Amino acid sequence: MINNQFVEIRHFVTVAQLGSFTLAAQALGMTGSALSKSIVRLETRLGTKLLHRTTRRVSLTNDGDSYLTDCQNAIAILENAQSRLGSEQQIPSGRVRVDLPITFGRRYILPTLLVLSQKYPKLELSITFNDRVTDLFSDGIDLAVRVGQLNDTVDLIARRLGEQRRVICASPDYFARLGTPKSKKDLGQHQCIVGWPLGQQHRWLLKNEDGITEAYDIPVRHEIADCEAILAATLAGVGLAQVPIWLVEDHLKSGELISVLDELATEDTPIHLIWLKTPYIQPKLRVIIEALVELAKAPRSRFKAAIS
Repeated sequence: MINNQFVEIRHFVTVAQLGSFTLAAQALGMTGSALSKSIVRLETRLGTKLLHRTTRRVSLTNDGDSYLTDCQNAIAILENAQSRLGSEQQIPSGRVRVDLPITFGRRYILPTLLVLSQKYPKLELSITFNDRVTDLFSDGIDLAVRVGQLNDTVDLIARRLGEQRRVICASPDYFARLGTPKSKKDLGQHQCIVGWPLGQQHRWLLKNEDGITEAYDIPVRHEIADCEAILAATLAGVGLAQVPIWLVEDHLKSGELISVLDELATEDTPIHLIWLKTPYIQPKLRVIIEALVELAKAPRSRFKAAIS
């Protein structure tokens, strides 16, 4: 019913502006008879006559003139609102809640987000850092980067950014004191450092004799729920750690750390960008998604180097 009312108003405005039923009918792509009936319905609904009709011309009544002004003002407001909304929808604006892995996010994702915030002044960021799995819906998160297998993706969209490879390493001083492990069994004689989550079973992912990755129980001396702190402890020579290669690559090259059992600890872990499934992706989300996907593809980016 409301849609019909708006159509009738459009018909009235067109007749009033052109001053002719014939010209208005041609402009609207309808017959003169159908147009005349539409105007009659509008007048009946309003309870007043809007147009004087003669065989030669059409003119506005006093009520018609006043009503035309109101209709034109209303149409102008609607057109401006539509134009403004359409323009704003193309510009990334508003707040986006982004959840990132603590160390990986700070090193490789945060710089890109800060560049975007400079490029789009209306883009507002709320960034949190977690190494635990967060629930996007209940925690109010728009986008998240996750390292590891995704268990439940029914309500999520996921874009794979790359893979994270782990190595087992320690300092030369540590190996000088406790020896170098040559097999998985040798790990039982070492002081291992584990990260998140604390207080749970202490296992490393290692390949078995068939090349299949499985969880392997290890003896643990230190539990440290922070990658940078694990790196500091490993460099200090207090233990053997299984860590992402991006965390220790420079130290491996410099000789400050030495990797062992490389043939057993090379399992790749996926890195995904995830967001809630919706019919429409807002520009403020799309610009971040596209930037991170491009970052993962760029051959010379620090991110690409870290996951290659």
